[in-house]
Amino acid sequence: MSRRPSSQQEPKPTTRNDKPVDTRRHRRRLGEHLTPTSVFEEYILPAVQPILRDYLWVDLFAGAGNLVLPLLQCVPREERAAFFEQHIRLYDIQPTMVERAVQTAVQMHIPESLARQNIRQRDTLADYPSEILRAGLPVYHITNPPYLYLGYIAKHPETQHYLPLFEEANRGYQDLYQIALMNDLRSKIQRMIYIIPSNFLFGASISNKFRDDFLPYYRITRAVILERDVFEHTGVHVAVCIFERKPFPEKATQHFEAIKLNSNKSRRVYCLEPRHHYRAGSEFETFVQRARASRPLTVKFYLMMDEVQNCSGEYRLTLVDANGYDGSEYRRIEVAVSESLYQKVKRNPLFIRTLDTGSLDGRAGLYFFADEFQGADGIVVTKATFRTHSIQLFFTLTFSFERFRFSAITSTCFWNSESHYTREYLGLSQAQALMETFPRRTLTPNQRDWLARAVAAGGAEAIVEFLTNSFPLTRNF
Repeated sequence: MSRRPSSQQEPKPTTRNDKPVDTRRHRRRLGEHLTPTSVFEEYILPAVQPILRDYLWVDLFAGAGNLVLPLLQCVPREERAAFFEQHIRLYDIQPTMVERAVQTAVQMHIPESLARQNIRQRDTLADYPSEILRAGLPVYHITNPPYLYLGYIAKHPETQHYLPLFEEANRGYQDLYQIALMNDLRSKIQRMIYIIPSNFLFGASISNKFRDDFLPYYRITRAVILERDVFEHTGVHVAVCIFERKPFPEKATQHFEAIKLNSNKSRRVYCLEPRHHYRAGSEFETFVQRARASRPLTVKFYLMMDEVQNCSGEYRLTLVDANGYDGSEYRRIEVAVSESLYQKVKRNPLFIRTLDTGSLDGRAGLYFFADEFQGADGIVVTKATFRTHSIQLFFTLTFSFERFRFSAITSTCFWNSESHYTREYLGLSQAQALMETFPRRTLTPNQRDWLARAVAAGGAEAIVEFLTNSFPLTRNF
């Protein structure tokens, strides 16, 4: 949300009585990731400098103003005050950030009274500043909005005040940055540059609905995909996306060129197709469609509290409450259920972690319940389902589970990534599609023995060899 140059010290947040607060919790509460000025200079300024005097330049999550105020350096000093008055509007929720932006403007020879007039404190997620639409110039919104996904918001008391933003017209969206973009869409903003998580382009469940709603109205004209650390306090990888509103909404395939930066710099043209929810890099969908087993496994997600209550009995289970996270661990509950539900839970020992915990040991993927939640038998949803919970899986086919763990097949950097570690989200639809490629129902006895030996070997190489030899289709990928 708020931003600052990487060379400056981050201000220590304070409470109303000026007592210091935990800076990490403060950043997470606001979804705040501060933008280095180099991002503006390298990836934004070249695109906007030729049209400098044609737009009202706005940042609704401005922080210290690092994405708009540098435009003043392109204006002669004697013209800056007039340009600032006519062409710049900045907003931020934090008074300290508003003050920093004001002082930055003053240092760039803007009168302080004028700076305070055009740089204001406002919660623009909840209260969109409609005055920018009446300023006499078309709006060009350049911003790094807050990133905070709904699963985190729901689990932490200090962020639950954001929950009303995800109701009514925003129901089904998964992150604050999506709310920010939809606010611009509904305000009919013609052009925007957003610095947003790469899951906007590559995510599955976390972004499908949002892209389906947003991209019929906007086209991406260009993007820079940064597969390297940009922000000081998070490993979230981002894309700088340039949006242009279409003359009329249409569900049509889009093509755009992107610069991709990791250890190397490359260019790639992405194709966004409505049938794949406008997801960039549809190789994954192509693979799972072609490699789907002739008789795929049937899997269902979530154990709901309603089912537990409707199947009471004498068999005792210890269940982890998916909605009972207190910041360090999940609450556990004891239940007595029928024999059929008891057997269902005990015969399905796997759960899916859809969001990385932040390390290689906590990658998104499938895990054995007993390895992560010792002493518990399953995980139950007592309130609402969130896709960032740990989610128990239930297979209709009963079979013994070998002791192995799937590695995460992730969305953002699965293709052509050279990063040692990238935090990722694994959507439920992705996980289900992957499991449906496993031909468990049609394996011959010899193939089952081979697979068991491959799993026992403990590495991916033997399993890949088994797949490529047993199922020639996989050689094409």
